[in-house]
Amino acid sequence: MDAPIPSGAAASLKGLPSRPSAPTFSSPSAAIDAESFAAAADGILAAINSVIDGKEDAARLVLTVLLAEGHVLLEDVPGVGKTLLAKTLARSIDCAVSRIQFTPDLLPSDVTGVSIYNQDSHRFEFRQGPVFANVVIADEINRASAKTQSALLECMEEHQVTVDGGTHRLSAPFMVVATQNPIEMEGTYPLPEAQRDRFMAKLSLGYPDARSEVDMLDHHQAGSPLDSITPVVGIREASAMIARVRDIYVSAAVKEYTVALGRATREHPDLRLGASPRALLQLLRAAKAYAALQGRDFVLPDDIATLADSVLAHRLLLQRKAAGTGINASAVIASVIASVAVPRTAVPERVRR
Repeated sequence: MDAPIPSGAAASLKGLPSRPSAPTFSSPSAAIDAESFAAAADGILAAINSVIDGKEDAARLVLTVLLAEGHVLLEDVPGVGKTLLAKTLARSIDCAVSRIQFTPDLLPSDVTGVSIYNQDSHRFEFRQGPVFANVVIADEINRASAKTQSALLECMEEHQVTVDGGTHRLSAPFMVVATQNPIEMEGTYPLPEAQRDRFMAKLSLGYPDARSEVDMLDHHQAGSPLDSITPVVGIREASAMIARVRDIYVSAAVKEYTVALGRATREHPDLRLGASPRALLQLLRAAKAYAALQGRDFVLPDDIATLADSVLAHRLLLQRKAAGTGINASAVIASVIASVAVPRTAVPERVRR
């Protein structure tokens, strides 16, 4: 388990904006102002982009999920930077970080913690597992058994752990960044639908373009740029950014548009499992964070459409006949977006004026 990032570390990072001065909050959940929010977000994105070359969209999506209080699944071939992206995000925030290497012999108690008998007090005491952190990196999550994977279900949805009849709250904010390899399937356990549905978004990094790969060869010669990353924001600032996202305005038209997209997936002839109500709720939360990162305090239908594939595709199940013809979930979502009418009254009245 990685140790929490030390507060106030003072290493310089080339090209990274200086950390914005922390605003004064009346409480840990108080929202941050727009200018400080933008400066903090730009700093986090700059930190990620200084380590992961040519993946600006991926960096923005991962930050979107963090601000929307969700979890992200990074699925791609080995060596494209999945774990490095997760570690960079974690190091850019001054918070508690842990990493769990999932293996077939990993037990649920290795994730959540275990009660140990104390001979001095003659009582059982709960010893926290690595899930008790703000950012939990679950590496190769599909290598653990379904029993161990299920240990994360309560953590991800309810932000708590129940052991031996006792309930223990997790830290806030709390985010799981999981990775898995879709190619090497020997000794793996596919994530069940209930587990996939708890991930707000799934992301594939893909190979970098030629220019970015050359830059990577230059930047990584002397060592990993990850070693130079220092926290851009503290846990108090991150909580304030999340509070601001919660206050982003969503019109009734946008909510109706989101529901229409979800219902269209449930009625689509190529799908045997459409988007769940949880999926639509998480799509709307992600859209609020995305809008905030765009400098807006309201959500547009375009935000919903932009994030629909990342948030919904991994939750959908194709009909066997459709899968045999080469149709995939992303193609279905594209057709659904094209078929659902976009509302015209999504912008607040004060903006239209």
